[in-house]
Parts: sequence; structure tokens; C-alpha cells
Amino acid sequence: QVQLVESGGGLVQAGDSLRLSCVDSGRTFSSYAMGWFRQAPGKEREFVAAIKWSGGTTYYVDSVKGRFTISRDNGKNTVYLQMNLLKPEDTAVYYCAASSTWSTNGVQSPGWYGYWGQGTQVTVSS
Repeated sequence: QVQLVESGGGLVQAGDSLRLSCVDSGRTFSSYAMGWFRQAPGKEREFVAAIKWSGGTTYYVDSVKGRFTISRDNGKNTVYLQMNLLKPEDTAVYYCAASSTWSTNGVQSPGWYGYWGQGTQVTVSS
């Protein structure tokens, strides 16, 4: 069973950094591809980044490339999202998600994932 809990959100100024964490309390974390999504008020849930089970393959939405880094520590059952040079348009609730399969197209879709965390709010002021 996969149970995901995000943390690390907060209120920051434009240009600041935050690191989000997502811990899986289950036993099979290393078997899952992990993704980060975000959802701003009135908007659809948007793909941000994904990482394969070993961590050797990552994928990002264009708007965060060069600013955000996804990583994982399978020994700690944790996936991270390091967010640098934050912009007001990054303001959203950020969710982590787990999937037992991987495809570059598939991991960009919320429907690809079977497990979700409760989300953590990130607010970037200008």
C-alpha cells in the first residue's frame, strides 16, 4: 500500500527557493515512478516533474526546466522537488503521486497515477 505525505510548502518571495518532500509510508517505494503536479485556483492539475524508480530518468514541464529538480532517496522512501528562482506563477497546491509504470507521455497525465498525497501549498509573492 502506498501512502504519500507532502511537506515543505510555504509563503516565499519571488526568486526564493523551497524544497518539497513526499514520504511514502509503504514498503514498495522503489517500485514506483513518482511525479509532482500542481494545481492553482480555478485551473486544472498540471504536470511538473517525474522520476523513474531508480532516479536515473527524469522529465520536466518546460516552464520549470532549469529551475526545479526532482530527486529521490529510495532508502528514505522520499521524493523531493527542489524549486529555485520561484515566480508568482508557481503559486499552487503541489501534489506528489506514484505510478507502477512509466512512459514519457503517460507520466505527464494525472490519470497515469494510482496514488496521491494530500498536497502542500506553495505561495510566491511578487
